[in-house]
Amino acid sequence: MKRIIAVNSNTYHGFSLKQAIAGIKAAGFNYIELTATKGWTEHVFPTMSLRKLYEIEDQLIEAGLTPISLSGHTNLMDNNRIDDFIANIRLAHFFGCKYIISSIGEAHLQDEAELSDQKTAANIKSLIPYLEEYKLILGLENHGKHGTGKHLKKIVELVDSERVVINYDTANAIFYGEENLDLETDLKSAVEKVGHLHLKDKAGSQKEWNFPALGKGKIDFESLFKILKENNNNSPFSIEIEFTEEGPTDLAEVNEAVRESYQFLKIAGFDI
Repeated sequence: MKRIIAVNSNTYHGFSLKQAIAGIKAAGFNYIELTATKGWTEHVFPTMSLRKLYEIEDQLIEAGLTPISLSGHTNLMDNNRIDDFIANIRLAHFFGCKYIISSIGEAHLQDEAELSDQKTAANIKSLIPYLEEYKLILGLENHGKHGTGKHLKKIVELVDSERVVINYDTANAIFYGEENLDLETDLKSAVEKVGHLHLKDKAGSQKEWNFPALGKGKIDFESLFKILKENNNNSPFSIEIEFTEEGPTDLAEVNEAVRESYQFLKIAGFDI
């Protein structure tokens, strides 16, 4: 079964969605993860006019890019943000996405609330009727205080719904996880609940913001791919490149990193 491989438009943070669409398609990809992260990358957003959303939809159709998922990070521990996430669910449905991705806390804004795993799971359970109505799967991303797959698996098991899975971010497990975390062991511990992955490489020290093109960092992707294959896990990949704290020099650098990531996966044997 062919694996869906997308590029997260957050890779083009600081650039327009139109530029992201052009670069992702030129590299050879056929799928995109749209980003609707408040205060960070708002390539699509629920407050956009219907005219603007139709314009974006037309751009995607013209480029031949299929939106498979929407990155709609919201603090799911904050009751005041639940309505915002429901709006993102409806936005994901508008674009025909199958998945909506969120960390449990805010991805780029300060958390206004924190809850126990049990209460967090209860909040997420309240979203299941909306996920069912719009035929979406929620991928919880390992991020921040919920940095490992092992931790997220506990929450997903508490929610206990086929509509809620782990979005495993390969670099976040290192960056946010405990010191000297074994990435292979962490993925193995959670793989049965992984339903979507952010393929992100990691360079530099553990807490250094350095996420280059695939194959340019230290992550042994071959071992991770082997774990997925051994567990018959054919979940979609979404490539995310976040560069360094300084960001990319220009658009050409972003486009080149996306092309390099495409070549890396082709050499690894993937049919994109």
